[in-house]
Amino acid sequence: MNSCARTEREAHDAAALALQYWGEDGHWTRLPGENFNATNGVSVLKLTPVADDLVQLEQELLGRWSAAGLPVVQAVPALDGSDSVACQWDGQSMTARLYPRLPGSMWRTSPTTDALLCSIGATLAQMHQVDLGAQAAQRTHAWDLATACQHRPSIGLMPSSSTRRGVDAAMQAMAAIDLDGCPRGVLHGDFNDENVLVDGDAVVGIVDFGDVLAGAFVQDLAITMAYAVQQDGVDVQRAGVLVQAYEATRALNMQEKKALPVLVAARLAMSLCIAASRQQKDPSHPTWFEHVESTSQALEKLMSFAPRDLGMLWCSGQSRTSPSATSADSLLDRRACLGRSLSLGYDQPLHITQGRGAYLIDADDRVYLDLVNNVCHVGHSHPRVVEAMARQAYTLNTNTRYLHETVLEYAERLTSTLPKGLDTCFFVNSGSEANELALRIARVVTGHQDVLVIDGAYHGNTGNCVAMSPYKFNGLGGAGCPEWVHVAPMPDVYRGDWSGEDAGHRYASEAGAVIAHAVESGRSIAAFFAESMLSCGGQIPLPSGYLQETVAHVRAAGGLYVADEVQVGFGRVGTSMWGFEKEPVLPDMVVLGKPMGNGHPIGAVVTTRAIANAFANGMEYFSTFGGNPVSAAVGLAVLDVIDSEGLMERAQVLGQRLMEGLHALREDCDLIGDVRGQGLFVGIELVRDRNTKQPAAAEAHQVVNAAKHAGILLSTDGPQHNVIKIKPPLALDAMDVDRALRTLRDVLVSR
Repeated sequence: MNSCARTEREAHDAAALALQYWGEDGHWTRLPGENFNATNGVSVLKLTPVADDLVQLEQELLGRWSAAGLPVVQAVPALDGSDSVACQWDGQSMTARLYPRLPGSMWRTSPTTDALLCSIGATLAQMHQVDLGAQAAQRTHAWDLATACQHRPSIGLMPSSSTRRGVDAAMQAMAAIDLDGCPRGVLHGDFNDENVLVDGDAVVGIVDFGDVLAGAFVQDLAITMAYAVQQDGVDVQRAGVLVQAYEATRALNMQEKKALPVLVAARLAMSLCIAASRQQKDPSHPTWFEHVESTSQALEKLMSFAPRDLGMLWCSGQSRTSPSATSADSLLDRRACLGRSLSLGYDQPLHITQGRGAYLIDADDRVYLDLVNNVCHVGHSHPRVVEAMARQAYTLNTNTRYLHETVLEYAERLTSTLPKGLDTCFFVNSGSEANELALRIARVVTGHQDVLVIDGAYHGNTGNCVAMSPYKFNGLGGAGCPEWVHVAPMPDVYRGDWSGEDAGHRYASEAGAVIAHAVESGRSIAAFFAESMLSCGGQIPLPSGYLQETVAHVRAAGGLYVADEVQVGFGRVGTSMWGFEKEPVLPDMVVLGKPMGNGHPIGAVVTTRAIANAFANGMEYFSTFGGNPVSAAVGLAVLDVIDSEGLMERAQVLGQRLMEGLHALREDCDLIGDVRGQGLFVGIELVRDRNTKQPAAAEAHQVVNAAKHAGILLSTDGPQHNVIKIKPPLALDAMDVDRALRTLRDVLVSR
């Protein structure tokens, strides 16, 4: 049925309903939504696909708002005396109500003067000042702004890449927002330019309460602002008149001011998502897509501002003269008082002030999806971890020469996640300290001094750790390979000498040859330090069989196997808690760090009781802070979150989603030479030519900075600095993965 025929049929059906239930005879025309206007201008017929209890709630709220002097109306009783009637409409069960038509015209059809903006803001604030009690309005629906992110799956339906980018950024900011500190109550839910009736410079009517619900008051204000910026002649700055008029009646707190710009953009983005979804279902609908163009334009205008600037502009009418001044000052201060060798990321360094889940937020309140920070393993500022830290710090924190049950509980919980036999813990403060201690233990226990490492490996920043990290000693400022360190070739099946099913065996044989040469030279191997997947080496999974065979060579030479799980442990690989578990070989020691405390400094060496006893040669081992009560409480909380939130399983599911998307992207982008990894530990190697595999380091750098500009944080690694690494907090979700894939496609394919 074409649009005209459908409109005629609906007008006929509306007339029949009005006549049957209210005895009103006449003609009706379609209004926005499922609403109809009597051509005599007296009545409005409203249809809502909701339960009777919601209709009752609306009627009760209308009564209270009317009593408070707000311009709302009560339903006209039907012929049977009821306020509403049940009916069928287009095959759907609906509730019909008849209202007397209020005076005035829709805001969207009237000139928007500053005086009118003031009236709209003041009227909304007056609604929020009426004490209604929020219990009866505890509901949600498709237009609930607090749940705007439920519409993120529709972003991919949008044909315009520029619109997708704006919606992606707006929804990402919404996903990171915190509304907990915002005052709550009953909301109109859709205080827009069709539901606000005006006469000249004054609001004379408020209609359509079908979206009423409980929520943060600032959500209502944001919805209204989303329509204000779409009016003719109203630029972003002028729209602030509405906010300032609202605040004259009901002041916003700091959390509301911070949230407002994000919520306005989210409402616009949500409208575009819903329109894209509806377009697929019913492209001929007469009213669903009326605002798409103006909504897109408004969102584009908003996203050109930093959220912090918008908040200042709207709430105070002032703008910063230099938006980047704070960050610039911070950079100058850093250069003045910190060492020059401390590096910063990106061409334009980020000034990060807040973290939440998978997101980082800068000094301008811009939100970034963090795809590289494997330190905050369970998510930035995870409330459960923060609470555990604060609670224990409030009670006690001291050095480790005292008995304390929390560290014992943590040791038991931690070792229960490891294979049987790895049952004894030494706690330290970082992965670097843990590797340093593991080296010391190995030397004492074996009586040997030398180590075997893999080319490209990084094991920490202490003196000995740098000395056994080819990534460091072969890099700028490095002193080259020490005599006591022996380097096995990197088992890279993409760029190395061997690939195919027997690659693991061939690379292990090369490691065995390195060991044999060391022994023949009078050098005995104390330990083999191996990351379970190579991180700085370029996000490289070890080929099947490699660990098992290489460890056999090491043990035959009298050495120990130290599994470095600092980067990939605690469920990141998805299929198991620990990366080394991909092969049937038990480490002699496991080194832990970064994700262990979710940003709190804690590390550990876990080993067997026999090795721990052999290390006890009379020299005391002591770490002032290693295993202190606060660190132990934090470590327990991290394990609790991994378990209760199913983060290991999430890493597997999302990792598969990410890998599938990246492989599809590789088909369309010749710059991608290889995609590899497991779980949420992934590398994308960029090459200028797939045949020669010439590294594309400059291009990788450009992609990372372009992604950062779009709100996605990535970084490069690998010996040639041409591998884009992805190892995010496990707190991200499927929509974050899809957002990352869309952004990567934009910056890679459109280069």
